[in-house]
Formats: sequence, structure tokens, C-alpha cells
Amino acid sequence: MEECIFCKIIHGEIPARIVYESADALAFDDVNPMAPVHVVVVPKTHVTTLMDVKDGGMMEGLMMAVREVAKTKGVAAQGFRTVINCNEDGGQVIFHLHIHVLGGRKLSDDMG
Repeated sequence: MEECIFCKIIHGEIPARIVYESADALAFDDVNPMAPVHVVVVPKTHVTTLMDVKDGGMMEGLMMAVREVAKTKGVAAQGFRTVINCNEDGGQVIFHLHIHVLGGRKLSDDMG
């Protein structure tokens, strides 16, 4: 996707603070963090939403990336939250599947 900001980050066209990278996933610090730790994990292949995932192996790879991010950022032991927003009513703003990893403090249960 030519205009997808996450695809541009994956291809190095837009700089990002990379936290983790594998053959299939990239994780980087969110530019507008909502917690002390806020990392975005994306598949390197463009998939628009969670509903468009055709390969369970992709999700397995993303979950492994989430685990590595939590360890790297030092939130694995005390806890963290993962969020996948899907479509507009679910709060998805960038239409490239992504997982938010949030932690570094006790998180509220307020779902807004």
C-alpha cells in the first residue's frame, strides 16, 4: 500500500524507533504514547484489519513479537496490555493490522 504509514515505516521511508524486528514483524515506539511503554507491532506484509488475516502463522509471529517487546521494554514481569483495534467503530485509525503493547504503570479499566 503506497500511502500506508506503517508500510512506509517497514520500508524505511519514515524513521521510527525500532524496538524489535523479525523476518515477519516490526515493532516500534508509538509517536503518541498513551502509557510509559507504548509500542506498535505490525506484520511486514500489509493486512488491512484483523478480519483480513488469512494465515494463523502471521498472528503467531505477531504474538511472539509482543512477548519480545514486553521483555525488551521491561514490562513482561509486572504486566502489560495488548490492544488490536478493528475497523472504525473499534477505534482503528491506521488501516494496517497492528497490536499496541502498553505498560509501565497500572492501566485503567476505562474503555472510553
